[in-house]
Amino acid sequence: MFALLSDATRLHLLWLLAQGESDVGSLTERCAASRTAVSQHLAKLRLAGLVETRREGRHVYYSLRDGHLRRLVMEALSHADHRVTGTAPHD
Repeated sequence: MFALLSDATRLHLLWLLAQGESDVGSLTERCAASRTAVSQHLAKLRLAGLVETRREGRHVYYSLRDGHLRRLVMEALSHADHRVTGTAPHD
């Protein structure tokens, strides 16, 4: 799982999905990546069991699999932010 989280685009997608369910088009607009790249990253995340899908007509909506992953993503990003800004105590 950590290898999947090491990619900036996948981490960004997970962060966006932590905010709520979304489709590929919306994620593409908010992620600054091509639709193809977003689709490929989402496929990897789905195969790893990190995201799940829901179909509504022609649209497929993605969401995080569970609350544990949401907390992990938010905690990882918070930790990274503190490291970059220098506001976290160093271990």
